[in-house]
Amino acid sequence: MSIKGKAYIVGAYEHPLRKAPDKSVAQLHAEVAKGAIEDAGLTKNDIDAYFCAGDAPGANVWSMANYMNLKLRHVDSTDMGGCSYLVHVAHAAEAIAMGKCNVALITLAGRPNSEGSSGTQVRDRGVNLPDAPYEMPYSPVTVNLYAMVAMRHMYEYGTTSEQLAWVKVAASHHAQYNPNAMLRNVVTVEEVLASPMISDPLHRLDCCVVSDGGGAVIVAKPEIAKSLKRPLVKVLGVGETTKHQMGGHVDLSYSGAKWTGPHAFEEAGVKPADIKYASIYDSFTITVVMQIEDLGFCKKGEGGKFVADGNLISGTGKLPFNTDGGGLCNNHPANRGGMTKIIEAVRQLRGEAHAKVQVKNCNLALAHGTGGALGHRHGSATLIMERE
Repeated sequence: MSIKGKAYIVGAYEHPLRKAPDKSVAQLHAEVAKGAIEDAGLTKNDIDAYFCAGDAPGANVWSMANYMNLKLRHVDSTDMGGCSYLVHVAHAAEAIAMGKCNVALITLAGRPNSEGSSGTQVRDRGVNLPDAPYEMPYSPVTVNLYAMVAMRHMYEYGTTSEQLAWVKVAASHHAQYNPNAMLRNVVTVEEVLASPMISDPLHRLDCCVVSDGGGAVIVAKPEIAKSLKRPLVKVLGVGETTKHQMGGHVDLSYSGAKWTGPHAFEEAGVKPADIKYASIYDSFTITVVMQIEDLGFCKKGEGGKFVADGNLISGTGKLPFNTDGGGLCNNHPANRGGMTKIIEAVRQLRGEAHAKVQVKNCNLALAHGTGGALGHRHGSATLIMERE
């Protein structure tokens, strides 16, 4: 079933805090929900569907529905890691198209900054997975699982550390205008390469920040969206999938975006060249390079050159990306950055991004998320939106 034009994103809100030691995760969920509802011009009583993932307290819908006293007729707790919230927009649009709900709330929240989380800790999640007994003795670490992919990309295509650094440089150019960004200083390629090596070939500045906070979006049926006094942001196309060990045929040269991108573009009826702005999940610089290739913005193996040519910088580049500073500079709440990718894309389509980074005539935007790790198992989701 195509969801093209059958749902709109009517509310979006990003928590301003990057460290919240005095707040619970439930509080953060409630605060971003309130912000998105108010942004849409709705009330809590208008919400009849709720979507949340593994970042919710108890990792279930009913705990947060109870905390916020929501009266619901449709729920979804699909957990795909960092791309869960793009998947939720897709599922909400499908539910709306099927008549199961009218207004869906999607929330993300977490406190990894306050809890001392980082990408240098052993990934002990999914201990019940069939592969876990074979992986855990080697103590897989998040940054290592991405560094392995980066090293393979360098081997296959000649990608360099200097090229990867340009992703961070572009993000920092945008973050300087975001008062809430954790890292607001503009950096150079040389500064990225001079930062400490965390996992060869990834330096510290190749890695995302760790923050508290979160965000929320509201998805509504067309009749409700058109009755609100907000710019209309239409859901045009979506794609979702998982990439895993492939029965032993492991290929680290591509991500799940290889499949989700074409699906989303086909449903939306547009091409990569039509996209004015892209929110790309940037857990690490290599993540961006891989996804730009797999989504079709450049040929496989040419992502390094594409970013090094300055194409990600708003105002001068072919593909302005992450104009809030992204996960590399702005925030990465709950170790899941997909929600903020949707929010900044909505800002761009509404014309509400910072004037210094607002993309001119931005009528078509893409958001893409990754959950898990590129090096072994991950989820991918692509969302294409249009300002009507």
